[in-house]
Amino acid sequence: MRARRTSAEDSPITHVERVAARAGRTVPWPAWVPRTLRDAYGFPPWEHQATAASLAQAGQHVVLATGTASGKSLAYQMPALSRLLDDPRATVLYLSPTKALAADQLRALIRLGIDGVRPATYDGDTPREEREWVRRHSRFVLTNPDMLHHALLPGHAKWAPFLRRLAYVVIDECHSYRGVFGSHVAHVLRRLRRLSAQYGSSPTFILASATSGDPADAASRLTGLPVTAVTDDASPRGAVTFALWEPPLLPSDEPPPAPAPRQAVPPAPAGTDPADRYDTVPLTDTTATTPLNDATMTAALTDATMAAALTDATMTAPLIGTTATAPPTDATMTADGRTRRSALSETADLLTDAVVAGTRTLAFVRSRRAAEVVAAMTRRSLDEAVPGLGDRVAAYRAGYLKEDRRAIEQALMSGDLLALASTNALELGVDLVGLDAVLICGYPGTRASLWQQAGRAGRAGGEALAVLVARDDPLDTYLVHHPEALFGRPVEATVLDPANPYVLGPQLCCAAAESALRPADLALFGGAVAQEAVDALTRSGALRKRPTGWYWTHQGRPDVDLRGTGGAPVAVVESATGRLLGTVDQGSSHVMLHPGAVYLHQGTSYVVDGLDLDEAVALVHAEEPDWSTHARDVTDLSVLSVREYVDAGPVGLFLGEVDVTSQVVSYQRRRIGTGEVIDTRPLDLPARELRTVAVWFTISPNALLTAGVEPGDIPGALHAAEHAAIGLLPLMATCDRWDIGGLSTANHADTECPTVFVYDGHPGGAGFAERAYATAKAWLRATREAIASCACETGCPSCVQSPKCGNGNNPLDKKKAIAVLDAVLAALPDQP
Repeated sequence: MRARRTSAEDSPITHVERVAARAGRTVPWPAWVPRTLRDAYGFPPWEHQATAASLAQAGQHVVLATGTASGKSLAYQMPALSRLLDDPRATVLYLSPTKALAADQLRALIRLGIDGVRPATYDGDTPREEREWVRRHSRFVLTNPDMLHHALLPGHAKWAPFLRRLAYVVIDECHSYRGVFGSHVAHVLRRLRRLSAQYGSSPTFILASATSGDPADAASRLTGLPVTAVTDDASPRGAVTFALWEPPLLPSDEPPPAPAPRQAVPPAPAGTDPADRYDTVPLTDTTATTPLNDATMTAALTDATMAAALTDATMTAPLIGTTATAPPTDATMTADGRTRRSALSETADLLTDAVVAGTRTLAFVRSRRAAEVVAAMTRRSLDEAVPGLGDRVAAYRAGYLKEDRRAIEQALMSGDLLALASTNALELGVDLVGLDAVLICGYPGTRASLWQQAGRAGRAGGEALAVLVARDDPLDTYLVHHPEALFGRPVEATVLDPANPYVLGPQLCCAAAESALRPADLALFGGAVAQEAVDALTRSGALRKRPTGWYWTHQGRPDVDLRGTGGAPVAVVESATGRLLGTVDQGSSHVMLHPGAVYLHQGTSYVVDGLDLDEAVALVHAEEPDWSTHARDVTDLSVLSVREYVDAGPVGLFLGEVDVTSQVVSYQRRRIGTGEVIDTRPLDLPARELRTVAVWFTISPNALLTAGVEPGDIPGALHAAEHAAIGLLPLMATCDRWDIGGLSTANHADTECPTVFVYDGHPGGAGFAERAYATAKAWLRATREAIASCACETGCPSCVQSPKCGNGNNPLDKKKAIAVLDAVLAALPDQP
């Protein structure tokens, strides 16, 4: 890697962190573990494995939060399998967030060869003819929260023997249950506990997590039970070399590449797999100048609040949103004309070097499209050097068919593949033995995820290499130049809120549809807040109260989507053959699969012939056009209510509910290579509404004048501050910039003054706006520092330009953004 540059000063490596190797600590097998099981493993457990297993065997709910490859599987297999061997009628339920992880765990259980356990997966890939066998005969069922919610709990009568004997519930990778998805899963587990109790069982919960900020509290909120945490990792670990890599600026005498086409994409559809949505967000319409429609606020602002925010001087300005992203490019251009190589190009080059050197490498990228692009670039470079060598590189992402995913996993584990470009679909604990290095293309949003991805490398305790390749983004740039923000700091706590009314109400309807809700059940679902929700559901007619409890009033089951993807995935079907290529979630379908869109699948380009949203089918045909497509949308935001606020004189800080409406209205075709716009074509797609939680600040025009921000400077100053604030919020909250959206305007219809909004990209909110409100001064101070410390003259992707901006990063005013933030910080108290 160092040899790629001629001098240390010219090196893209900004920091190298060396994590020392660590010896492991084994202990004797606990006396309660049967000899059969000890012999099946053939080695003694690590201390943390035995500690967690003994707590679970004694009936305590436990969460094991240790590093990647620390053997968490053995910790829950020990008590679970021991119980199955001791009690021939007992059963165990295993939950994982992905089907790949459940399949991997099934292989591990089968390798143990223990008679009578009959482990089996029960998920969307399980053929229907096998599901009845699993219900009747398997004693160790591996599934996921979606299947538990959609099939097992609604059909609990058929699962009665299994639930009656349920001894353990294993929740693997529980740190992944965060935000709205995590809040839904929390209630699915409460529904499981309620039905299990009705059948006479009270299972012990064993949770496995990556290292997190407060694993016991997060596990308790997830399960609704007191949970003991085991966090002292006693497993051996090989030395890790962790490099931070900033793609270089291209020489000033080298002509910049032609502008690469921008790929349209919306703020993350709620609950979507975080890495599977970033290549599919629509651009905000850059020509839209219509201000927001008048909106009636459902909660009145006090006079004192508004007095802090309003002045006689008002001005109208177009809304400036951040609801789009750019795709891979060869380089990005700073505002002062300099160009920096893209993170994708650097990652593809490093992956090429790794394969040539025989280094088995996994490259994590942040989108489905990027996974395809990095794999294609790497294959092309390798085939130019050694024909056929490119065949040892593949892409891996969600949306592939089951057989394609399994074939790629097997090829990687067997060594047929030397390298893989993957979304975070392989971040979780799939046993990828024998990897030497991990490339992480762009900060994944949290330190927990960063270390989880880095932990994929290391051969049986051998040394490993991890490289974080920074994107041209304020947060990435900040981190590669402030390594103390990554290393030596605890990872984030998991954020979830089971009391979220957008989650609680629908989940109570599901519970009532499964079995009548009794007053005693409400304590399980939150007590007073559950009672309020039940009363509201009863008034609306969704539930009916009877002496024996509350009953679901409709014929069908409640339609509740745990991951918030907007419904069933859209099937991508080849028109000529009827072959199913893959699937795309509903939240991304308007952008990825609109009529005329170019869709990438395993390196092949297809053009969409038609999209049927009612039938959830898109028909495509294979074609290699010389143009790319880029969807465009218009977005409006209205304030519904204010939960909390800070009156800081000329500055107001608010937390409340907002309504964000967006509609994909057209798409551009752009020439590949030059970025030339061929034409813009209209689309007729339905509008989508997101009711969520936002944090926003207002500042009076008089205060802006005092700070040196003239009326004509306000749009660019607020726009630049908004971009940087969104980029830096992941320092404070367990999110990344793709979980959140933003809007700025010189005069908002609801606040009647200059305003910057940052909102959660999840229905009902996910806790990120609340975290921003609670840490507002620290958050905005870091934002101000990131802008001021950037060496560019007028703003660049490293500070105020955004890859999500639908207005083409125009207008932006870097210097005036600093003035705005100085004025806000001077007025805000240290704590709201």
